[in-house]
Amino acid sequence: MSRGSRKISSTDRYRWVIVIVGFIINLCLGAIYSYSVFRKPLEKLWSITSTESGLPYMVFLAAFAFVMPFAGSFIDRYGPRLTLILGSALVTVGWIFASYSNDIYTLTLLYGVVGGAGTGTTYCVPITTAAKWFPDKSGTAIGLTVLGFGLSPLVTAPAISALIEMVGPLKTFFYLGIIILIVLVAFSFLLRFPQQEFGSSSLNEGMSEKQIELDASAMLRTKSFYALWVGYAIACFSGFMAVGISAPFGIEVVKISQTEASIAVSAFAIFNGLGRPFFGMLTDKLKPKLVAILSFCMILAASLSLYLFSVCNPIIFYVGFALLWLNLGGWITLAPTTTRMFFGARNYGKNYGIVITADGVGALLGPLSSGWLRDTTGTYLSAFPLVAALAVVGAITMLVGLKRGD
Repeated sequence: MSRGSRKISSTDRYRWVIVIVGFIINLCLGAIYSYSVFRKPLEKLWSITSTESGLPYMVFLAAFAFVMPFAGSFIDRYGPRLTLILGSALVTVGWIFASYSNDIYTLTLLYGVVGGAGTGTTYCVPITTAAKWFPDKSGTAIGLTVLGFGLSPLVTAPAISALIEMVGPLKTFFYLGIIILIVLVAFSFLLRFPQQEFGSSSLNEGMSEKQIELDASAMLRTKSFYALWVGYAIACFSGFMAVGISAPFGIEVVKISQTEASIAVSAFAIFNGLGRPFFGMLTDKLKPKLVAILSFCMILAASLSLYLFSVCNPIIFYVGFALLWLNLGGWITLAPTTTRMFFGARNYGKNYGIVITADGVGALLGPLSSGWLRDTTGTYLSAFPLVAALAVVGAITMLVGLKRGD
């Protein structure tokens, strides 16, 4: 075996280490997906409404997304290690100081704004790093990396529920902040970008289409960017709305217990996690447009089923919410993979940082809308006609606007 072959083989092995490390990092960061377990205890603690209890989650996800353009530029300039350490510090400050909150608005500021900004800074690191190491199969690599974020509630929901029972919801924020800091800083030392020649040589061989490389300003002049952004925002609206109301919907509409609702959130996390590599592999093999349209068809079917048939019906509840969580996970892979395919790897960190602002809009409007509709109509069911209509808009937008090179 030649020296060059040995170098490529060693490098190829190391890039899978990057995927494993990214998976573990995202497993910690994905504790946000278990936030719905906090809502009823916080409502009881402070005598607040459903809309108010959703504020920290809503603001967290918005801050998470809107810090990404800055984080993307930061990681391109300073590398993954320093960016991860900086983000970890913000995450820890947000979670730990949130434990001293006296009301929902202080919790929203500390956990939502500070913790969300830290998570957004940190989240971009494993995705950007994996995309640079895998020019040949970016969908699969990104999907496996963010799998940890989706599967996180499988571990964190029962753990959070148990901690809340033992020490209350506020102290639970403190202990989780400490754990996240230790894990993220420890794994930051394993992350680095590949050498320039690795990203442009052997692993690019066999790629069927000429690679397009656009900077942010050029990307913003394409119709595909706006189609992708709108589709991503709609998918995140429906997905984060579902994540935020899964437990209370199960308790109030389906009439299951708090324990059963926590177990359901953990089960939904499996689908959210599996959606990431599944949609990533689909996107590597099929056109992103086809995958996106398929996703919106599933969202439409799930939302109509939940609206019409879910009252006191656990089967419809489990199937409908599983599909919504699956597609949220799918879009969290589909959007960055499409960004890599359509706009290139050279400016990927900054480009995806702009695309993911759609995530923030969906995170802001989805939970806010569901909470307001619940308080206005008296039931979470009223959110799903809106989701169904948006799914139709999303499918049409993908059909008309999403085309590589346009």
